[in-house]
Amino acid sequence: MLALGIQRLDAEPGQALDLAEAVLRRAPGAPQAQLLAGQALRRLGRPAEALTRLSALARGHRTVAAVLWELAQAASEAGDARQAIAALESLTRQQPAVAQGWFLLGRQLRKVGRAQDAWRADLAGVHASSRDRDLLEAAVAMNEGRLDEGEALLNARLQRLPDDPPAIRLMGEIHWRRGDMTLALEWVERAVYVAPGFDLARDFLIRLLLQNNRLTEALDHAERLTGSPLRHPGYALIKASVLVRLGDQQGAAAIYEQLLKAKADQPQVWQNLGHALKTLGRQADAVHAYRRAVHYQPTMGEAWWSLANLKTVKLDGEDIAAMEQALVALDPQREEDVLHLHFSLGKAYEDAGDDAAAFRHYDLGNRLRRAMVPHDADDFAAETAAMASTFTAPFIAAQGEGGCPAPDPIFIVGLPRAGSTLVEQILSSHSQVEGTMELPDMMAIAGRLQSRVDEGEFPDFRTMIASLTPADRTRLGEEYLERTRIHRQSGKPLFIDKLPNNWQHVGLIHLILPQAKIIDARRHPMACGFSGWKQHFARGQSFTYDLTDIGRYYCAYVDLMAAFDAAMPGRVHRVFYERMVADTPGEVGRLLDHLGLPFEESCLAFWRNDRAVRTASSEQVRQPIFTDAVDHWQRFEPWLGPLAEALGPVLPGYGR
Repeated sequence: MLALGIQRLDAEPGQALDLAEAVLRRAPGAPQAQLLAGQALRRLGRPAEALTRLSALARGHRTVAAVLWELAQAASEAGDARQAIAALESLTRQQPAVAQGWFLLGRQLRKVGRAQDAWRADLAGVHASSRDRDLLEAAVAMNEGRLDEGEALLNARLQRLPDDPPAIRLMGEIHWRRGDMTLALEWVERAVYVAPGFDLARDFLIRLLLQNNRLTEALDHAERLTGSPLRHPGYALIKASVLVRLGDQQGAAAIYEQLLKAKADQPQVWQNLGHALKTLGRQADAVHAYRRAVHYQPTMGEAWWSLANLKTVKLDGEDIAAMEQALVALDPQREEDVLHLHFSLGKAYEDAGDDAAAFRHYDLGNRLRRAMVPHDADDFAAETAAMASTFTAPFIAAQGEGGCPAPDPIFIVGLPRAGSTLVEQILSSHSQVEGTMELPDMMAIAGRLQSRVDEGEFPDFRTMIASLTPADRTRLGEEYLERTRIHRQSGKPLFIDKLPNNWQHVGLIHLILPQAKIIDARRHPMACGFSGWKQHFARGQSFTYDLTDIGRYYCAYVDLMAAFDAAMPGRVHRVFYERMVADTPGEVGRLLDHLGLPFEESCLAFWRNDRAVRTASSEQVRQPIFTDAVDHWQRFEPWLGPLAEALGPVLPGYGR
């Protein structure tokens, strides 16, 4: 009879209770019958009665795990957190490998305000789960790319344990690996909600939020993570990375300095500190930080490149010898370090006047990087041609009114190394204009719209754009302003979004933010192309590692901007770098006139502006304009034939 009651407990708890009571009438106090009765009462939604039965049973069976587990659940459901905690603390002492006991203990401890103890309970539950066979099988399937199999295993587990934090987090990672960021975030947020002390899940959530540019939420979670009882230094680094994204370089630098005070031999932290100090304009301190990084790790290519990339620093013969020695010592498989060292040696030899050696190292670095980064010049040319054929004057006129009328944004677009940072620094020195940073938000909106085409909702981009109603375009413009609001700290009426690649989205900007200003920063194609080729960007410029690709990219850029000029005359104001150098007051005056801003002398003394600058030109814009860079490319002209050939008629037509 008792065995039958156990079998029917989940499906028919009422019948299980009747069977347990029948046994107890014949054998009062029978432990198994008492346990079954308590289990049945709890499943019938009568936790207080279950608690009474199970409390009495537990007094005589304090070491029976099943009794403690049922007692804890009944107490939890009855609202008696303290009794639940007592039962769970006893259970986890006896059976620390029972993960669900730890997770339930964490939830109960939070109810009575014992947050740190709850956090430790969650961590213990995660540790216990690391040996769970079902979870291990699901993780192996996921890591081997068998995502459907991993999801099936997790679904089966979640049927039994719907609030199992490790299974929920793994489900989020499976969706992330599939590229479904929305579902990934939902699952990982749920894991952190169920077990707030699940540090690895919160770490993953922060990274997902950063990928989605949800910076305020990321910072909130990063600050919580630093309160972990584990006191893991990596959590402070995560917070620092969020602060960097938010533009709080000072806050990030303070974290790095604190970590280095505790333990100095951390080359990666020294490098991170150097990045923050460089952005803040503390060049001498940045140089010191980068040199400490290579002191502790002489083969750290990125730290050498960060030092070389300060532009105003010249690496000497001793540095060249150290980098050449590092190249010999490095395993060729460490390609990132190798290519960074080649770029660094290129800069060092260039400064030393050995142009042949400089070009050779730049070429070796670019060849390595080109093999790692895909770029299809034909596909890109086709994309820009399609964009030009979309945003024609008749098409734009047919869309009618719409878009957010706010005049706040000033978009600075163009190619990298074309002078956009200089224009930004000049404008951000004006009392009505706030400089922010390279903001990814317009590209994110454009990417989301393109995904509707990629997923088959529309046959092409033109049809998708044409489907947007005036209200849709207003909503998209308002979304952009809302997404970028976090970067506006000064209260000034206008702000700069200086992301050069936004030149591809000028048509979209015009439709969703019709009052925004757009500035195209342009530089001589040979100077711009060579400067980009030797730069080695951290990300986002896949075309810059081959001279022919650069020439074709520049042509696509010129053609599309010409199409925008024809479709929207006067919408884009063009600033030629060479003209800005030759006649700074005149060009600044024309720029401010286009923006409808009064002239201010501070714009001519832009180098006195101490705002944070994150780009490769950060040090160059902290001094007056100099003319050395205008014709510098000519030193390397003998090797730049592929670039000139790819540029074709664009080269003689520059500046017209």
